[in-house]
Amino acid sequence: MQPDIALDLSGLNCPLPILRAKKALATMDSGKVLSVLATDPGAPKDFEAFCRQTGNVLLESLVQPDGRFALLIRRK
Repeated sequence: MQPDIALDLSGLNCPLPILRAKKALATMDSGKVLSVLATDPGAPKDFEAFCRQTGNVLLESLVQPDGRFALLIRRK
């Protein structure tokens, strides 16, 4: 899936990845997809909770071979 916006948030710790993603999502139209790369070990759980609370959809949450977390979020 081709994201509409891609953020590389590697090296940032909680809560910065969520805050940066929230800011990016606010600029996007409904149905658009945000791609996030993160290194924070809590990112998968944090983004799962964030999407549940905000109504956005966590489409994918994977660990890449380099250890980074790749997440895809669809804007509500």
